[in-house]
Amino acid sequence: MSRQNRSLSSRELLNRIGLNEEAPNSLIQDESLDDLLGDLEGDLGAVLRERYALLNQPHPFKPGDLVCWKPGLRNRRLPAYGTPAVVLEVLDPAILDTEQESGSTYFREPLNLVLGVFWDREPGRGDFAAFHFDGRRFEAWDPKTA
Repeated sequence: MSRQNRSLSSRELLNRIGLNEEAPNSLIQDESLDDLLGDLEGDLGAVLRERYALLNQPHPFKPGDLVCWKPGLRNRRLPAYGTPAVVLEVLDPAILDTEQESGSTYFREPLNLVLGVFWDREPGRGDFAAFHFDGRRFEAWDPKTA
């Protein structure tokens, strides 16, 4: 069997997308709010308005589309910033997250996208997994800017 026709193992795939043991990618941004504000000259109000506008900028998605987080709107571990996920399903109406604690960032979050991603931890590292997300937080993935 030629190398081109052979399926990639999970480990080979992780190596190709940069999630290997030698160079693991952090899935959580460690950037502090102070660093963010320093980059934006300290105008917290402007940052809040920008994020609000970005959150409310609609993107019509369909199954098969590749998407990624909009800048500054990631609220879950997966996928990492700049890493694509594939749209599996668009839910209409959205499902509201059933988180019971009103202080949670997930409380009644409208989940209208089912996305496929690669699981990043053992066991099952590299396996394809599906999760529900708030589609307002995503935009079309562009490999040139990722």
